[in-house]
Amino acid sequence: MTGASRLDVDFVRGQFPGIDDWAFFENAGGSLLPKTVIDRITRHLVHNRVQPGTAYPASAEAAEHHALSHRLVAEMINASPDEVVFGPSTTVNMFVLSHALRPWFAPGDEVIVTDLDHEANVGAWRRLAEIGVVVKEWRVDTASCDLEIADLEALLTERTRLVCFTHCSNVNGSIQDVAAITRLVHDAGALVCVDAVAYAPHRRLDVVATDVDFYAFSLYKLYGPHMGVMYGKREHLLAAKSQNHYFYAEDQIPGKLTLGGYNHDITCGPAGIIDYFDAVHAHHFPGSNASLRERLGEVFGLVAAHEETLATRLVDYLNSKPNVRIIGRATGDPALRAPTISFVVEGRSSADIVAGLLPHKVTIREGDFYAARLIDALDLREQDGVVRVSMVHYNTLDEVDRLITGLDELL
Repeated sequence: MTGASRLDVDFVRGQFPGIDDWAFFENAGGSLLPKTVIDRITRHLVHNRVQPGTAYPASAEAAEHHALSHRLVAEMINASPDEVVFGPSTTVNMFVLSHALRPWFAPGDEVIVTDLDHEANVGAWRRLAEIGVVVKEWRVDTASCDLEIADLEALLTERTRLVCFTHCSNVNGSIQDVAAITRLVHDAGALVCVDAVAYAPHRRLDVVATDVDFYAFSLYKLYGPHMGVMYGKREHLLAAKSQNHYFYAEDQIPGKLTLGGYNHDITCGPAGIIDYFDAVHAHHFPGSNASLRERLGEVFGLVAAHEETLATRLVDYLNSKPNVRIIGRATGDPALRAPTISFVVEGRSSADIVAGLLPHKVTIREGDFYAARLIDALDLREQDGVVRVSMVHYNTLDEVDRLITGLDELL
């Protein structure tokens, strides 16, 4: 296969109507939408905003559009449609899953969570303590601001039933070796539940290659509408207790875990994410007859290379400042991190740094980003948490340089 060697950022930016003269570096909080997603949702609101699934054309088409999104998202992550649950957010999906699995646990069973994760994959599982489950914490190494596998090994016992951890931190951007961790946990006789929210916008997802049991991410951070996706191996979802209305049978997946049904208005939108990736692929690899999974692999290869350039530019600058501490891995290497880069400035409020960049039309944020336990573990609460710069592939080096210019005035 021949094609472009690097991402055409001008083409990419032309697909996003929301891009303007501000440098938008708060993508980990929610990405912009490409026209393809907006168009699918708009068409639904105009032509198919009816109860789906009956015989008349508008209703039948609505059901077809929803089914297409479901099928394409499943294919995107290398799963079957009945292994994919749509919900309002990852937080809600994890809460529902934790209740669906409660009958699996007996008093004295153990669940391991981290203090690195977003609370979505922490809080719900900690509540299992209400039924006598022992909740252990895989704690971040405060020197490296990262998780160490040896620390997890020390926590695993014959009573361990579930280990919950993140694929990529939404604060430090560190990418965990999910396949290796999963093998370790499976060898101990336990299951894994992985939060991939901060990973999904940057790399192709593959639940088969990682062998995860449960996997969750949010489409509104993957260039889609505000909804969450939860994957579970089919045998696990079948064994989970229904959380929906009483007339949902225990073998009715994924419906039994979709409380009240899915959001009709936006569920056609995820197909537009694939439309977008296909447009990027066709532009860079004309004439290709590759499968969807192959197309996604090629697109995300270009994405990772471009994001490495962005991350390296910023990391190199921050490394040159003796009063700046990068939280986590001080590299732009795409094998080690996503371009979500957090830092603190010695003796300075993170909120002041963020406010000082507004005159440069740079949008970033400070705080704990719902990873409150990490910020507390690093003792950064009084500093207003961290400054976070979260980039994606539609950002440019010129925007990074504008950020650096602003930081130079503040540091």
